[in-house]
Amino acid sequence: MNFKYTLDDKRYHTFNYYLKTKYKQKIAKISLNADFTCPNRDGTSGIGGCLFCSDSGSGDFAGDPKDSLQLQFDKVSQMMKRKWPDCKYIAYFQANSNTYGSVKKLKETFEPFVNKKDVVGIDIATRPDCLNDEIIEYLADLNQRTDLWIELGLQTIHEESAQWFNRGYSLSVFEKALHQLREHNISVCVHIINGLPVETSEMMLQTVEYLAGQDIQGIKIHMLYALKNSRIAQYMEAHQIDFMEREAYIDLVVHQLELLPPHVVVQRLTGDGKQDELYGPLWSIKKVTILNDITKRMKALDTYQGQRYPRS
Repeated sequence: MNFKYTLDDKRYHTFNYYLKTKYKQKIAKISLNADFTCPNRDGTSGIGGCLFCSDSGSGDFAGDPKDSLQLQFDKVSQMMKRKWPDCKYIAYFQANSNTYGSVKKLKETFEPFVNKKDVVGIDIATRPDCLNDEIIEYLADLNQRTDLWIELGLQTIHEESAQWFNRGYSLSVFEKALHQLREHNISVCVHIINGLPVETSEMMLQTVEYLAGQDIQGIKIHMLYALKNSRIAQYMEAHQIDFMEREAYIDLVVHQLELLPPHVVVQRLTGDGKQDELYGPLWSIKKVTILNDITKRMKALDTYQGQRYPRS
């Protein structure tokens, strides 16, 4: 079979397909660290952050916050230009919660990239509880002037799981933020995590079933992984809890993709810890083989994204 939203042998709506069909050329994301913090770290919503979050606010592959954003961007874009001379970019504000600040600070952060040469869009990772009315209004204006994505870290729909990893907000907060963003036609990508030790596979499928019924444009599916000396590594070790097995993860992701509407862009299907800092699961290091095996499994089952999505 030929799946509509792919340019290769994938059976899900790849980010590569989305970018190439929209821009007709090579587009690369450049991860930036704007040195924001998080309400779940400073005491506003909680202390210590989410249990799985790294010291860098899950921006381990973003730039060095000691460098200016322009320098961070230039360092990476210059390397990419050598490989893809005609490449254009998306400025990806990855680390921590990038709308946790005043509108003045947000403008100082994002505006230099709106009309920057070779930048086609801006991608902002944040939390639903960092989107007040004034910030939503600014993002709506920004969306008129650049291709804007907002990434929201939901992780799970289950409140008991959210309390376990100290998310710091309820599902209703996510729903309100999503509704406000979509009122202004802002594209939203939602993050979820598979392998939370307090969840069954059925609970993880329920999170995707829920999102399949929401007005989202993209999804990032992560596996739970831990870096050495992190809080989650200490927890897993103390409680003698194992990470999700590789084959179980692949099977689960295939079933999750079957539930998603075909138009939802799949921006990620694995976790991505630094190899020399990884505590577990060690099988997650081989990212390409995981992706290849997801594709092989979908072919073997003759399935595709949306196969089990209910059509009206």
